[in-house]
Amino acid sequence: MARSTNGTARRRLVVVESPAKAKTIAGYLGDGYMVESSFGHIRDLPSKKTEVPEAERERYGNPVGVDVDGGFEPLYIVPAGRAKDQVKKLKTMLKEADELLLATDEDREGEAIAWHLREELKPKVPVRRMVFHEITRDAIRAAVQNPRDIDEDLVDAQETRRIVDRLYGYQVSPVLWRKVMQGLSAGRVQSVATRLVVDRERERMAFRSAEYWDLTATLDTGTSDDPHAFEARLATVNGTKVATGRDFDARGEVKSRDVVVLDEQRARALAAALGDADYTVRSVEAKPYTRKPYAPFRTTTMQQEASRKLGYGAARTMQVAQRLYENGFITYMRTDSITLSDSALNAARAQVAELYGTEYLPDAPRKYTSKVKNAQEAHEAIRPAGDSFRTPAETGLRDDEYRLYELIWMRTVASQMRDAKGETLTVRVGATAASGEDVELTASGRTITFHGFLKAYVEGADDPEAELDDRERRLPQLSEGQGLTAAGIEPEGHSTKPPARYTEATLVKELEDREIGRPSTYASIIRTILDRGYVFKRGTALVPAWLAFAVVRLLEEHFTRLVDYEFTAKMEDVLDEIAGGRADRAAELAQFWHGDDSVAGLKKLADNLGEIDAREISSFPIGEGFTVRVGRYGPYLEDIEGNRGSIPEDLPPDELTVELAGELVARGNGDRELGQNPATGRTVVAKSGRYGPYVTELLPDDAPKNERPPTASLFSSMSVDTVSLDEALQLLTLPRVVGKDAEGAEIVATNGRYGPYVKKGSDSRSLPDEPSLFTVTVEEAEKLFAQPKGRRGARAATPPLRELGTDPVSNKPLVVKDGRFGPYITDGEVNVTVPRGTDIEQLTHERAVELIAEKRAKGPAPKKRAARAKSRS
Repeated sequence: MARSTNGTARRRLVVVESPAKAKTIAGYLGDGYMVESSFGHIRDLPSKKTEVPEAERERYGNPVGVDVDGGFEPLYIVPAGRAKDQVKKLKTMLKEADELLLATDEDREGEAIAWHLREELKPKVPVRRMVFHEITRDAIRAAVQNPRDIDEDLVDAQETRRIVDRLYGYQVSPVLWRKVMQGLSAGRVQSVATRLVVDRERERMAFRSAEYWDLTATLDTGTSDDPHAFEARLATVNGTKVATGRDFDARGEVKSRDVVVLDEQRARALAAALGDADYTVRSVEAKPYTRKPYAPFRTTTMQQEASRKLGYGAARTMQVAQRLYENGFITYMRTDSITLSDSALNAARAQVAELYGTEYLPDAPRKYTSKVKNAQEAHEAIRPAGDSFRTPAETGLRDDEYRLYELIWMRTVASQMRDAKGETLTVRVGATAASGEDVELTASGRTITFHGFLKAYVEGADDPEAELDDRERRLPQLSEGQGLTAAGIEPEGHSTKPPARYTEATLVKELEDREIGRPSTYASIIRTILDRGYVFKRGTALVPAWLAFAVVRLLEEHFTRLVDYEFTAKMEDVLDEIAGGRADRAAELAQFWHGDDSVAGLKKLADNLGEIDAREISSFPIGEGFTVRVGRYGPYLEDIEGNRGSIPEDLPPDELTVELAGELVARGNGDRELGQNPATGRTVVAKSGRYGPYVTELLPDDAPKNERPPTASLFSSMSVDTVSLDEALQLLTLPRVVGKDAEGAEIVATNGRYGPYVKKGSDSRSLPDEPSLFTVTVEEAEKLFAQPKGRRGARAATPPLRELGTDPVSNKPLVVKDGRFGPYITDGEVNVTVPRGTDIEQLTHERAVELIAEKRAKGPAPKKRAARAKSRS
C-alpha cells in the first residue's frame, strides 16, 4: 500500500462516471482506494431562467446561462436531486482522501466532467487525471502510475460545443414554437440530420420512374463440366450500349444519347429473333482478385454493422457497448481511431494462429491509419479488452452483450488475417439475330481460391441486393471462339427506383462522410429526431413527418447558414482547433454569435427575422388544388374549397399522391362540428383522439401558437356521433369549482383517466358517476372527504395493448399498457412512456428495447426538492 510522507497509509479517491465502472475498477485497485461514481455530469447550464440565482439574472438570464457580453462566460449549477446528493457525498469522501484521481472517459466530454468535478469539489489535496481506454487490471494499474493534469484545451472545446448548442437551441427553438408548433426543438446537428432525411424524401417525391427492358440468356457449353451453363445479360445492340438503370436521371430521362433503350415490344422481338442464333465467345478476360481485411471497428462502423447484422439501432448498440466497456470486455467505444496497440496486435495474431492456422497469418502485423478528418483524441479501435483476447464462448456473456462482443471480436481478429485471393472472369458472347442485328451479351464470375480473412468475418451491406465479399459466381471453362447454344432467352422489364431512404446505419454514415457532428453524438441525435416526432420508422427506414418539412423549411429560409451542411461541418473544425490549443474559445463564440461584415451572426439572424408567414411555412401543395398543412394538432389536407381530410400518421410523404389526397378529403377528418360556443364565438367540434373521444373549440388560424383551446373528454355514455352542442358546452366547463369548505379550501370536481372525482388541495375522492360532476355539492363532497381514502379507479387488470417479445436484459415480456398518462412500455421492472406521435401498432421490438434500455440507464427519477442554484466558481 502506498504511504504518505509521514508514513501513514495513503487513501486515494477515484471518481468515475457510472456505478458499473466504479465497481469494476474498485475490484482492481483494492485497499487504499475509494472508488465512487459521479453519475455522469454533476453540473450543467441552467435550463430555465428561474434556476439562475436572482443576483445573476441580468448577466446570465438571456440567453439562459451564458453571458454573451462578458466573454461568453457560462454559469453552471448543480441540479437539485441526485447530482446535489452525490456532490455532497463526494465532498465527504474527499475529506478522508490524500489525493483525488479523476478517472472519467478519455474524450472531450470526459475531460469536461473531470474539470467540473475539480471546480465543484474544490479539493485541498493533489488532483490528477487518470486515463485509460480499457478496464483491465493492467490498464487500471498503469493509469494510476501515470496520471496527468486536466487538459484545459479539451475542456475549452467541450465548453464551446455546449455553449454553441445552448445559443442555437435557445434562440431558434422559440421561433419554431411561435411559427410551427409548441414543444419543438432545434439543434446544431439535430436540425441538419433532420434536413438530410427531409432532403432524401424530397428527392423521392420529385423522382419519376423510367421503364426499360433487357434480355437474359441461359447459355450452355454442351459439356459435362460443372457448371456447364451460365446466364449472360444483353450488353449491346449493333455496338450501342443497352440502357440500364444508371443511364436514367431522377426525372426518368436518359442521360446520354449513346445508349439504346429497349421497350417491351422490341425486347420481345429481339428475344424471338435470337432463338435459333449461333453464339460465340468473343473474349475472355481473367484478372487476379485480392480483397484486404476490413479495419477494426470505430464507433460509426460498429453502429453500421450492428444495424446490418444484428438489427440494432444506434442507441441500442451504444448502450450494449457501454456495458461491455464498463465491465472490462472491450476498449472504449467512442472513438474515431482504427489503430491497434502492439499488445492487441499480438493478441489478435495469436488467435489467428490458434483458431485458423499459420497459413492465415500474414508475415507482419497489419497497421491501420484513420482516414477520418481530425480524428479525435488518441484512442484505440474498438476491440476485445486485455493483452489476450477471450473468445465469445469464454466470456460468459449472453444475449445482446454476447452478440455485440462476438461481432467486435470477429472483426478484430479478421483485421490481422491474410488477404482473400481469387480470380474474376469477364466473358463477352456475340450473336447475330434473325433480324440482322448484332448483339453482345456479357457475364462475369468470381472464384475465391484462398478465403483469408473471409474465413472469420464478412462485412454486411446496406443494399439488400448487393453481393457480399464471400459470394462466388462460378462460370464454366470458356475459351475465345468457343460455340455456345441458348437454352433460353427471357426478356425482362425493369423500373428505376428512387433513392433509398436513410436507415440509422446509412444516416450515421452520411453524417460521418459529411464530417457533421461526432460519432459519440450520433445515437442521441437519431433518438432525438425520432422522439420529437420529426422522423418515424417504417421497418428500418427513417421517414420524415410533415412536421419535419415545416421545421426544415423555416430554418432553410430564415436561418440558412445554421442548417448548411458545409457550415455545420466547419464548426467541427473550429472545435478541433480549440481542442488543439490553436484557436481561442471566446473569439470563436463571438464570431458565431455576433458574426462580422461578411457573415451574419446568430443574434442578428434571430433579431432580424422580419415577418414569417406561419401558414405559408407549414403549407405544401401537392397538385390539383390539394395542400398539406401542418396545424397545431398535426398535418391535414385541404382542397381549394376549404374541405379538409386527415392524413394517416404512418403515411410517408412521397406516397401522398393527388389521387389519395382526393380520397382522404372525401373521407373527411372524422371530426363532427356541433355549432358555436356563444361565449367565445368559436366552433365546437367532437373528435376521436389518441386518448379517446373529446370535444374542443377550433382556434382561428392566426391564433398564437402557444394558445390552447379548452378541451374535455366525453363521458363513457357519449360518442362523437351523438354528443350534442349543449352537452359539449357543459363538458367544456370542467373542471368545475364546487365551492369552499369550512376552512376556506377550494373543492373542484373534474374528470380523470380513472373516472370522475373531487379534489381539495392534494386530497381527492372518487365520485359515484360522471353526471355527479355537475351536481355534487360542497356538503356531499365533505362527506366523501370524511371517508377513508380508497384506491381511486381500482379496477380489474386489463390485457396489454400489445405484446412485443422479450427484453434482452431482464428476460421478461415487453408489453405496451394503457396508463394514466397514456400508453407505456414495460417489462415489469422498468416503465417508459411511448413517445409522442408513435403509432402503437407500428412500434417494433427493437424500438421498445431501445426505449427501455435508455430509461434503465438513467436510473430511477430523482425526488424533486427545492434547492438554490449555485453559480460557477
